[in-house]
Amino acid sequence: MRKGTISIFLIFVLIISAICGSFAMNVIYEENLEADSAGQKEADTIVNLLTGDETTFASGNIRDNNTLYEGDKTEVVTMYLTVRKGNASEGTDHTWSEINQYSAYYYNELGIDRYKVEALLQVGDENGVAPGNLGYGRTAPNATVQIRGQTSSKNPQKNYKIELRDNQGTWNGQKTIALNKHMTDGLRYRNKLGFDLLSEIDQLMSLRTTFVHLYVKDLTEENNTEFVDYGLYTQVEQLNKTALRAHGLDRTGHLYKINFFEFYRYEDAIKLTTDPGYDQAAFEKYLEIKGDSDHTKLIKMLDDLNDYSISIDEILDKYFDVENLTYWLAFNMLTGNADTQSRNAYLYSPQNTDKWYLYCWDLDGAFRYDENIIIDRSDFEKWELGISNYWGNVLFKRCLKSDSFREKLDEAVKDVKSILTKERITELIKEYRTVTDAYVYAEPDIIYTPLTQEEYNLISDKLPDLVDFYYEKYLLSLESPMPFFIGDPVQNDKTIEFVWDESYDFQQDDIKYKLKLSDNIEFTNILFEYQGYWTECSTDALDPGVYFLSVSAEDEDGNTQTAFDYYEHINGKVYSLICFYVNEDGTISRYTVTEN
Repeated sequence: MRKGTISIFLIFVLIISAICGSFAMNVIYEENLEADSAGQKEADTIVNLLTGDETTFASGNIRDNNTLYEGDKTEVVTMYLTVRKGNASEGTDHTWSEINQYSAYYYNELGIDRYKVEALLQVGDENGVAPGNLGYGRTAPNATVQIRGQTSSKNPQKNYKIELRDNQGTWNGQKTIALNKHMTDGLRYRNKLGFDLLSEIDQLMSLRTTFVHLYVKDLTEENNTEFVDYGLYTQVEQLNKTALRAHGLDRTGHLYKINFFEFYRYEDAIKLTTDPGYDQAAFEKYLEIKGDSDHTKLIKMLDDLNDYSISIDEILDKYFDVENLTYWLAFNMLTGNADTQSRNAYLYSPQNTDKWYLYCWDLDGAFRYDENIIIDRSDFEKWELGISNYWGNVLFKRCLKSDSFREKLDEAVKDVKSILTKERITELIKEYRTVTDAYVYAEPDIIYTPLTQEEYNLISDKLPDLVDFYYEKYLLSLESPMPFFIGDPVQNDKTIEFVWDESYDFQQDDIKYKLKLSDNIEFTNILFEYQGYWTECSTDALDPGVYFLSVSAEDEDGNTQTAFDYYEHINGKVYSLICFYVNEDGTISRYTVTEN
């Protein structure tokens, strides 16, 4: 540690000690800082720890490093990527065609790592790579490349993860470069809009984003000597140890990327690494490990959260920051970022504290309502808008049953709404379109855009009104019954029995259920109906065949709610129903949705 840094440290400790009498502090020093101003950055970190600015402080709140977001939001960085075959020992002995051929599900099915190629990443502008930029004057590879994403990896235009090798420099202080194509986002600026708006909300953490124009030269095939235009991408800062440090957080803490996680205990998979039954692959189906691999603190939190003898107030006080939870919910609800019930977020906890925080990730699903309708992809249901979207999550279900939590949530929603104004969103969209209009309807992106130019203009014009729309849906969700799950039918010799979970109403209204049974998904032939307050009913045994069962809930004021369950077929999702088969022997097999 440098002498100047030590002096600053001692001065502040003496000051705080004189005021408070005693002060305990744990300062973590990271060696080998890449920046020339390492000593100053380290001193700033100590100041942050003492003052509570841009890091965790006594109240449990965290704050971002807002200086990271200064600069031109319309900047377009030009990246030149030269790819070539590497070697088998590093898994880079593949062609660029292979990299772009397979989706993530291919690798999951085979249980293998994603293919990579070696690459030379160079950063410049449309005139080339200038002196001082990453990769200038180099010819040897300085990185590896693979596809990134899950569902998006099935698209013909891929997202890429570029990892710079050790001692090969950084770009914007980052060694992992995530390039997102957002092929199913007709506007191509939603992710950037989301993170830029997020950076203006003090109570939440954001990530740096930049427009990127990508060129690729493929040397894995013969006679490919020219760069090919890959169009517009959005680079989103990868949340890792480097990013935690840059944002003033504890890089040695716990960090998990949520793949599918609803805060149940998951005893079969969420285990300590020292447990003989520990399986990292099984663990990471729920939570991808990005930080400390000692899961003791995580398991303790899940044990207590799933112990209903411990009050939610006690759970929140010990393990969570209510400000973080309420503002995270508020932002996602007011932007319509519905695919956040169980994924598309990070779970973070600093060392030496039991507190856990949610960190937003992947925002290109926000503000999609009008586009989904226009392109006939409106496969969403009432429960996905508002607080009901999170009712299947143990943490939020317990929180939302608390009157005091809902009061704080309402305050957070109103505060976030005052930031996400129509004027501000309109201003940002106008800035983004100075970039995106030049790319979306030019090759290669015009080949894949889902919108006409007229539709693009219409959706962009209507987007700033969506915050008010989502706010109304939030208010309605507070008045409506909560969604629920339909159980598996059970058939015996004479009857078939149907069951479902109870709904919940914040006003404590009586809830009436409506059930319909049909032999077709359109429900044009109703075989059996039920209306009543019980969560079970029965009818005569069914003949072998396929059947569809729908259940909905209604409170005393006529507010309705659908079941969580859905059936997925070629035209999309049909909500609030299940599909099941009565086999020849009278047993029942339920249709389950599987991704492939």
